[in-house]
Order: sequence, then structure tokens, then C-alpha cells
Amino acid sequence: MFRKIATGLLAVAATGAVALSMPAAASATTADGHSWGPVYAKHHLAKAQGWIGVEWDEHQTSNTVHLRGRLHDLDQRTHGQGGKCAYVRFQAAGFDHEWDAVHARKFCGYPGSKKFRFDVDDVAAVRVKVCQIHPHQQWVSKCGHWEYLYAAESE
Repeated sequence: MFRKIATGLLAVAATGAVALSMPAAASATTADGHSWGPVYAKHHLAKAQGWIGVEWDEHQTSNTVHLRGRLHDLDQRTHGQGGKCAYVRFQAAGFDHEWDAVHARKFCGYPGSKKFRFDVDDVAAVRVKVCQIHPHQQWVSKCGHWEYLYAAESE
């Protein structure tokens, strides 16, 4: 129980710290947005990069975050040699600061890449993590760190 509370407080604190440290260009009030990335998995065997834009309603009480990008598989090894696929996951925190998974994408195919695009409503913050994933199973490994892409508090 204490660990769950501490993790929640840490997430809220991290969101606030990121909001204070993000440059003004990193947040937008229109869909003009900005580029993000590249964000890498551990050992740089997968990466993702893209664009994020935010649109607020006329009362500044609700928003829609638009994300698009490309996931790259950088692992040259075959699956028989232990090679893994690229995997990206996104989480968004609502205005209640609870993190929820909002999108994930898997891509197998060195040296190629795969596009992704999605929207999410009423978001206070967005973060991304790039990992690798076994080609025929569902567990992820070799994850990089969470990278914060947007925080409403910085606007």
C-alpha cells in the first residue's frame, strides 16, 4: 500500500518537475505542435520519434492531444540469434494525475520502421517508453526510460 502511494506521489512530482523543466517550445496550445525524439530502448536496438500537437477547447477546459510517429527496429540479429522487435508504449495522465496506457505498437523488421498515429482527450501529461519485445510472445524487455512529451502545467 505504501509503495503504491509513494509511486503515485513520485509520478505527480515528476510531472510537475518536467512541466517546470520543459522549454516553452515543448508545449503548444494549438495542433501546430512540435517534434519529439528520438527515444531509444536500452542498448539503442529500437527507437521512436514523431510529432505531438495539442488543441484546447475555447474555454481551455478540455484538450485533445494528437500524436504521430515512427517506430524503428534497429536489432540486426535474427530471431534465432536472440533478436527482438521494437516496441513503443505511451501513457497519459488525466487532470487527476492518474497514468493510463493509451497506445502501444510493435514492429518486427530490421532495418525498417512502422508509422503510428492516435489521439487522446483530456490529458494533463503524456510520456513514452521504447522497449524490445519477443517476436512471438508478449513480454517486453530492454526498456529505456520514460520520456515526457507534454505537460499541461507548462503551458
